[in-house]
Amino acid sequence: MGRIIFYEDRNFQGRSYETSNDCSDTSSYLSRCQSCRVESGSVVVYDRPNFMGNQYLLRRGDYSDYMSMMGMRDCIRSCRIIPMHRNQYRMRLYDRENFGGQMHELTDDCDNIMDRYNMSDCQSCQVLEGHWVLNEQPHYRGRMVYVRPGEYRSLRDVGMGVMRVMSVRRLMDN
Repeated sequence: MGRIIFYEDRNFQGRSYETSNDCSDTSSYLSRCQSCRVESGSVVVYDRPNFMGNQYLLRRGDYSDYMSMMGMRDCIRSCRIIPMHRNQYRMRLYDRENFGGQMHELTDDCDNIMDRYNMSDCQSCQVLEGHWVLNEQPHYRGRMVYVRPGEYRSLRDVGMGVMRVMSVRRLMDN
């Protein structure tokens, strides 16, 4: 399981808060969060409370000045700890909302869904097994959205907004 320590100021200064669980609002513990240390596992951090806003995947390591390293406008406001997953990975992508239209099942990473599946957009998905990251650009670049097992009838409702899904990767254990 992942573990993260948040610090109010850059360079691991100021008050700190440590957790191994999801945190929907870091302001319950700190006035702001501008650096962090991921002690183990992987964590998705958000720049708004309640797992909203821009998302960033952090792996084990030190992030001494989170705002300048990630280009955030604000500080970390919430986080999800990514649970370990050692089984297979399965996900279905659909080019329309509510699981409509063309469907493709993935069991591995896809660096460009347009090239591989001739799919210009992905508007809904079903995560059957594993934890995944959807990226707005090919080759796992650009903004990202984390999805865990479940049904996502509209990716716009989980933070994609007007963003298009162009690549998909599995979150593998460190």
